[in-house]
Amino acid sequence: MARRVMMRPPQDRSLRSSTVSAPDEHTLVTGGAGYIGSHTVRAMTQAGRRVVVLDSLELGDAHAVVDAPLVVGDSSDGDLVRSVCSEYNVNEVVHFAAYKSVGESMHAPAKYWRNNVAGTVELLDACLDAGLERFVFSSSCSVYGNPPRVPVAEQAPIGPESVYAETKAMVERVLHWYGVTRGLRSVSLRYFNAAGARFDGRIGEDWTYSINLVPIVMKALLLPDHSVSVFGDDYETPDGTAIRDYIHVDDLADGHIRALDYLAGGGASTAINLGTGVGSSVLDVINAASAAAGAAVPYEVVGRRAGDPMATYADPATAQEVLGWSARYGLEEIVRTAYNWHRQQVEGSA
Repeated sequence: MARRVMMRPPQDRSLRSSTVSAPDEHTLVTGGAGYIGSHTVRAMTQAGRRVVVLDSLELGDAHAVVDAPLVVGDSSDGDLVRSVCSEYNVNEVVHFAAYKSVGESMHAPAKYWRNNVAGTVELLDACLDAGLERFVFSSSCSVYGNPPRVPVAEQAPIGPESVYAETKAMVERVLHWYGVTRGLRSVSLRYFNAAGARFDGRIGEDWTYSINLVPIVMKALLLPDHSVSVFGDDYETPDGTAIRDYIHVDDLADGHIRALDYLAGGGASTAINLGTGVGSSVLDVINAASAAAGAAVPYEVVGRRAGDPMATYADPATAQEVLGWSARYGLEEIVRTAYNWHRQQVEGSA
């Protein structure tokens, strides 16, 4: 596998074979060129932390990695991980690298077992070989499946309803047993619906690959001949549409930093929800986007999708208690920053 390092400002060089560590410790962020990963890297570097990103760029964007070295490669490549850990004196890991399409996972499950589960095991072994003991995992509220009650607390039963969700739940169990057998301490962050963009407009969510509601709404606003499919308006909710907990990506980034600080302070392994605790319906999102753009979002109501929960939103009490974290932004900031970023992309490509 080819290996190279891209620095900011861009500069290519091969990884050194030397075992001499860099003088300053770094956090390794796998999948750091992706949507949530790149926002977390940006927040970490702005907070004065030293970060090195490892990303295959299969779905990531090198330009989204701002002010951090980028190693292009696979996080399941144990030799590469050990080399990066030595090169950058890595002392902790945030793991984002994973496939995340629910639909694809049901049609190509082996791809998800190999990458999300087996690939994470290879990463963990390499990290432990390098002497690392702290690991923050990008998990998902999807591990709860269709929760029996809302808001959803961490004590809710685990009941994945897709291969993707099952891979997240399985990795959480893997982390538990690595803690028992190898002393690894980890935080699994079960976050709800990530959305929005950086307030400075530098990075956002590329709608090329995303199937999330907010970028789909933005595409309908900004591109001709696009509309939003609203999957069902006959739920037992105030406006008949499904309800989700939309959390600004910058709030998620802050949660990852706090999880690292928690582990660095000796915190025990745990799983924590990251959500606002506020449910917003599909029509709430559409109406907020219309207000931000000053234009109506075109949409059509179609049939429900199989397996879609009626309503799910977080109980964020544990995050507040354990991490001192709570969401700072709401739906208005989410759609405003997303609209500004996507409009900038469209205007820049015109």
